[in-house]
Amino acid sequence: MYILPNPQKIDIQKGFFTVRYDSRIFIDSSCSADLYHTALLLQKEFKDCCGFHLPIIRSHIARPKECIYLTSLAPANEQTYNLVINENGVTIKGSGNAGILYGVQTLRQIIRQSGAQLPCLSITDHPSVLNRGFYYDTSRGRIPTLDYLKDMADSLSYYKINQLQLYVEHSYLFTNLSEVWRDDTPLTAEDILELDDYCRKLEIELVPSLASFGHLCKLLSTKTYHHLCELEGSDKAPFSFRDRMHHHTINCSDPESFELIKSLLSEYMQLFTSKQFNICADETFDLGKGKNHIRAEQEGVTAVYTDFLTKLSNFITDNGRIPMFWSDIICEEPSAYRQLPEELICLHWDYDPDPSEDRLGKLVEAGAKQLYVCPGVHGWNHLINVHHNAYKNIAAMCRYGHRYHTMGVLTTDWGDFGHINHPSFSRLGMIYGAAFSWNDRIIPEEEINRQISMVEYGDSSLTLASTFEKISRFEAFPWENAVLVMEALSNHNDPVLARECMDICDPRLAEKYNLNIDEQLTVLYGLLNSLPASAKDVVNAYLIAGEGQKLLNKLLPILCRHLNEIPEADPSSPAKLAVELENWLVAYRALWKTVSRESEFYRVANVYYWYADYLRAL
Repeated sequence: MYILPNPQKIDIQKGFFTVRYDSRIFIDSSCSADLYHTALLLQKEFKDCCGFHLPIIRSHIARPKECIYLTSLAPANEQTYNLVINENGVTIKGSGNAGILYGVQTLRQIIRQSGAQLPCLSITDHPSVLNRGFYYDTSRGRIPTLDYLKDMADSLSYYKINQLQLYVEHSYLFTNLSEVWRDDTPLTAEDILELDDYCRKLEIELVPSLASFGHLCKLLSTKTYHHLCELEGSDKAPFSFRDRMHHHTINCSDPESFELIKSLLSEYMQLFTSKQFNICADETFDLGKGKNHIRAEQEGVTAVYTDFLTKLSNFITDNGRIPMFWSDIICEEPSAYRQLPEELICLHWDYDPDPSEDRLGKLVEAGAKQLYVCPGVHGWNHLINVHHNAYKNIAAMCRYGHRYHTMGVLTTDWGDFGHINHPSFSRLGMIYGAAFSWNDRIIPEEEINRQISMVEYGDSSLTLASTFEKISRFEAFPWENAVLVMEALSNHNDPVLARECMDICDPRLAEKYNLNIDEQLTVLYGLLNSLPASAKDVVNAYLIAGEGQKLLNKLLPILCRHLNEIPEADPSSPAKLAVELENWLVAYRALWKTVSRESEFYRVANVYYWYADYLRAL
């Protein structure tokens, strides 16, 4: 039997408690009435796994035998719980609603593996890190449906994650900003209000997160606001996945800029019950290279940056909230941290598979006391998340978090280059972050993948997660490089730049890698018969993405031959691949729409259409 995150202390004993069809879920009257929602989760679990409906009772009478008993624990860590299963029943004692909820989530995992016959055991558990979050990009390609966001919240709670942030640049329907979101399908106020309410019932804090300094592509490319961009010409430049990431910093010296950002922050924060607000302020690459050039020469780029960050931070605190920001810019000059407001919470990200402990240490030395470590699921820029890199990065960053006693771990899922990877591919990384922040024991990769196979996917062979990891190894032509080659040719008509964008790619690996992918897809097809329906949906996504990666791999040698002016051995192969790309996109679009709004699917589709036309022209 596996439990994720692993409990701090578990004692397996002899015997079983059999949950009968006429057993009951008993809530002690000393508990909050809000606990009813937690009891419903347990009731549904028994219905799904065992087929019977257990009544929920709330009373002050003595606990009856042979029930599942939910009660309060004397105040300790607010997320502590004790779970005891003996031959007379089940008792969950929790410190507050969160503690009881986490005990119920552990019991749900046991039920899924044991059914109605629950093994006798005793668990004493609490988190090593109090704030355990997940960060999801809703701006660079995908805008998820509300149903999917609720499903995400369910999964986060199942693994005892208690914070969720959605990254927003332009993907919220701001008042009087139709020019920004008009070609998207943005989140609405009702979406946020409903999600906030849903998350609260799961003891998840929905924290607002809004780009407010860099990464303002859609806003600063409009006719109305392009004059506030640090660099000129943002309204005339063709769209570029790369340029969207690297440019569009706001002119922080223009008073109009601050008033505009304040209005956005003010409107957005009203939708959340959280008292925190992530103002982002990351990757301001253009700062000092345009309208602030003279000021940056006089004061220094870091001083210009910290001045505007301080203004944003003070605005948030003036509105009764605690500001957060990303660490990347301040890491370039850690001594400047002392100039920042004390209230700021620093979100320190480092996505290298072997992240630097030294960078984190320098922030701590500079005075960053309120600090999160922020690893990543390594899905951005890829059709399939690179799971091994995610494991290494998350394990290392969580290890640093425990070592430096950081206040939180925030596992990030970005959507660079169109967010082409399906959201379910980030589940492994999300669980790594949940497991390694709750418990400071870092489980070896092969072992935690076995545990995830059972706990998340109901895979008794314990091989599914490792198969997902193997599929992600075989990118001869990664999605990011395919996009960069297209933009070099379509936006710049520069074959030399296009060849440079393929320098890391070896066309000789394409055929071999496709055989490797086929081998793993065959394994997935073989597992389908023994998996529950929810896991089959995830396998389907990997099957589609695996075939998509094979097509990208097939594209690589054709591009290399053409750009190096080498004749095709089979002149008909480019046109055949064009048809395959278009047919694949039909299946991919159907998959996209199962979890995402239309959002920026058209940008992803345009890449495939461009390549189909390019291939036919050969």
